[in-house]
Amino acid sequence: MDWPHDPDGEKGSEGGRNYGHAVLAKKIDEDEDFPLNAAEFVETYGDDPIRIDHETVVSVREIFEHVNEDEFADFVEFHQAVGRAMRNAGYWFYEGADEFVRTRG
Repeated sequence: MDWPHDPDGEKGSEGGRNYGHAVLAKKIDEDEDFPLNAAEFVETYGDDPIRIDHETVVSVREIFEHVNEDEFADFVEFHQAVGRAMRNAGYWFYEGADEFVRTRG
């Protein structure tokens, strides 16, 4: 896929690469965007690239295909849901990631 812009922004790799949650977090204003509607977030940012690792870039839309929640009350809830989705989709590669998986019940 041809990306509308570099997922690392204007800094590129010189300023350090940004991965997964870090890229998603920069799209949100914690004080103004909550509650956050998942469908509206995807409508706005769905085609934006998210660097998963040094070789893999996927769209926000691809990540959100694995998000079960329709709305997020706050930033923590957003991060937890996106983290679960990324782990379930195989987009979470650091060692020990499974220790942070919580099931809803």
